[in-house]
Amino acid sequence: MHIVDFLSGSFAGACGVVVGYPLDTVKVRIQTQKQFSGIWQCVATTFSKEGAHGFFKGMSLPLTTVTLTSSMSFGTYRNCLQCLSQVRRGGSGPNTKLEVFLSGMAGGIAQTSVMCPGDLVKVRLQCQTESKRSGAKPKYHGPVHCLLSIIKEEGVRGLYRGVLPLMLRDGPSLATYFLTYATVCEMLTSSGKKKPDWGAVMLAGGIAGIAGWTLGTPMDVIKARLQMDGVRETRRYKGLFHCITETVRVEGLGVFFRSLGINYLRAFPVNMVVFTAYELATGVLQAGPDSAEPPRLGFE
Repeated sequence: MHIVDFLSGSFAGACGVVVGYPLDTVKVRIQTQKQFSGIWQCVATTFSKEGAHGFFKGMSLPLTTVTLTSSMSFGTYRNCLQCLSQVRRGGSGPNTKLEVFLSGMAGGIAQTSVMCPGDLVKVRLQCQTESKRSGAKPKYHGPVHCLLSIIKEEGVRGLYRGVLPLMLRDGPSLATYFLTYATVCEMLTSSGKKKPDWGAVMLAGGIAGIAGWTLGTPMDVIKARLQMDGVRETRRYKGLFHCITETVRVEGLGVFFRSLGINYLRAFPVNMVVFTAYELATGVLQAGPDSAEPPRLGFE
């Protein structure tokens, strides 16, 4: 078992949260609140009413939980690659594109088990626009209070509201994410070299992030809406499919891509940092900073 990848993934996830959280707040607000019509309007409104603090609401819990989430996704991905390689070739030779894709999907689905509660708290706090400046009293006083309030009002099961769309988002998107990263790294690696340079790792990570969010954004919208449903008003949605059909009926198909721009803006730098941190940490933990080597691909 590759224990190092769990540790490296944990470190990489924490780095990604710090870099991307402000834009993630803007994304969630655009997806769930009609008062925000676009990226810059949301940024300006949030800053004028809540100050810089408004962009970091609820970050402490995700910073903690995402280390587990990222550890789970990278660790599961790498160990699935190893298992598939052993089954097909006795553990020798490069992995195929299909193996990378399936391992990435397994990593995406696995991470939802630890991700959902923290993600729910994050979304609830990010959508809480009341601030001390306005004098309005917010419903949740912080991540821990939000977590306990959800358990009190909705039970432990309430912490997993939105888990199905989360799986439907992260399974395919992480499969695409890891496949894109591995493919771009291979394309940018000079013939005769076993690993890409750091510039290629950063570029591949950024492109992988964009590819993953292109596939994952529509279901991300549905996930956020189900997680916020009933918090401020009467519940509107009966479930996943009702949320999809009602959203399309009221707002059209375009609503699924309303936050795509902010996802792109956030995805490139965040995942550039994530993969650089992952490869660096893996190299240091295994043998030294120069041992970073993304999975090789084969064509069969």
